[in-house]
Parts: sequence; structure tokens; C-alpha cells
Amino acid sequence: MTSAGTEPVVIARVGELQPGETKTFLLRCGQRWVEAFLVNFQGRLHAYVNRCRHVPMTMDWVENRFLTEDGAYIQCATHGACYLPDTGECIDGPPLGRFLIRVPLSIRGEDVVASCPDEEVDEDLSRPKLSDER
Repeated sequence: MTSAGTEPVVIARVGELQPGETKTFLLRCGQRWVEAFLVNFQGRLHAYVNRCRHVPMTMDWVENRFLTEDGAYIQCATHGACYLPDTGECIDGPPLGRFLIRVPLSIRGEDVVASCPDEEVDEDLSRPKLSDER
């Protein structure tokens, strides 16, 4: 899905996450909900689809925990793959050299706003299709 098909959504407030903190959120992209997460890495915000590039499974160790203990890497709970928080590149583990799907962010006043990823999100990487809404 591209960001053109869905309205951006407010996912946090500026200053809400301290360095080393993360927050999960859902983003509607077309007819699907995509689970993603926001990470404050060294004072800068980054967001990615919450799926490992090796096996399409969520990455958090426990709910809303993505970083290694030292805060240096995003680590997949399933196989231990490590990704650089600022680029999403896998530097250790089965998907070596692949990148997490980045979720575009913007700041509007005091709001942190997310848009659908520019990269296509496979059905295996999103939640079930939405039922007809009222």
C-alpha cells in the first residue's frame, strides 16, 4: 500500500517517548490494518512495520519491547536477528542485509504522524482484511 491511499494518523505526541522507548500502533493501509512500532533511538524517532524480514512474525520480546537490553539494536524475538534502529538494516541474523519496512513519519505541531509505508506490505505482514465498516 502507498501512503496516497490512506490518511496519515497521529501515533504519539512530541516528547512522549524518551530515548530507548518504543510504542506499537496500528495503521490502516487500504483495506488492511498494519501493526507497526515507533522507536526513539538516540533522540530521533523512527517507525517500522512490526514484522521480521526473515519470517513474517511480530518482533517484540514482550508487548512493546523491541530493543536489546543495551538499546543498541532492534531485535527479533523469534530468531534474534538484530537491526539498526536508525536504518532498519539487519546486521546479524537470517535476513542479513535486508531492511525492515519503514513507516514514514512527520511532525505536525506537537503530533507525531505516521503514513502507510511506500513499500508494498504483503498480506502475510498485515492483520486480517477489514470487514465492511458502517
